[in-house]
Amino acid sequence: MSCFSSLPEGCISYITSFTSPRDACRVAAISSTFKSAAESDIVWEKFLPSDYPEIISRSVSPVVYSTKKELYFLLCNSPILLDEGKLSFVLNKCSGKKCYMLRAIELSIVWGGSSEYWKWTSLPESRFSVVAELLGVTWLDIGGKMKTQMLSPKTTYAVYLVFKLAKNNRGLEVPVKASVRFVAEIQDRAENSDDTVYLKLAKDRQPNGRFPQKRGDGWMEIELGQFFNDHGDDSEVEMQLKETQEHLGKSGLIVKGIELWPKE
Repeated sequence: MSCFSSLPEGCISYITSFTSPRDACRVAAISSTFKSAAESDIVWEKFLPSDYPEIISRSVSPVVYSTKKELYFLLCNSPILLDEGKLSFVLNKCSGKKCYMLRAIELSIVWGGSSEYWKWTSLPESRFSVVAELLGVTWLDIGGKMKTQMLSPKTTYAVYLVFKLAKNNRGLEVPVKASVRFVAEIQDRAENSDDTVYLKLAKDRQPNGRFPQKRGDGWMEIELGQFFNDHGDDSEVEMQLKETQEHLGKSGLIVKGIELWPKE
């Protein structure tokens, strides 16, 4: 410790910038000198995504900050809406990796344009201006696409449908097929390789598959799948949730969007 204490503050900042946000906070607790070094813009600039100026320039509301550390935690704790509210952006607090959510209206929802089957409405607990509420269909088919260049490279992402169930929902206990694939691989996919997920667990059985989890914001999420974003090349990932076999009436699904969250 004594040899590090004799280093100039700039050197401590430089060394700390090669660690992690969590380690930088630990370093700041050592002494006043280390605190000043660990909280410098040199450190927190390194933890922010390299394209953060372009990202915050697309925010629908001004992003106000005085230091790069303040900006980092602002982006971790308060998702910002981008591109006229089409999607939201937030950072993973531990890693600084990028997370996006596509709002429901940006998704491909079969019969989503028909007021007979889907209703577009607003909810005060949603960060987006509108959500999609299922009034009644027999086929459920929801999908979305995301360009990998927008995501953090060398990162495994999990993809989630974020939703709620209306009080009088029905027909949502059936198994649903979920898939996450690069668009270039779509034509080679086999339907039987898709994962089985459930939007609602039936009381009288415990089938095999993935089940929804409650989030801290009060919404539910079901994982559709995972993928590894290698170099973040100019490609696309397609996410889909589909049920076209049972032909049962379904209603009461409220879709907020699809979220891509980095796995630590």
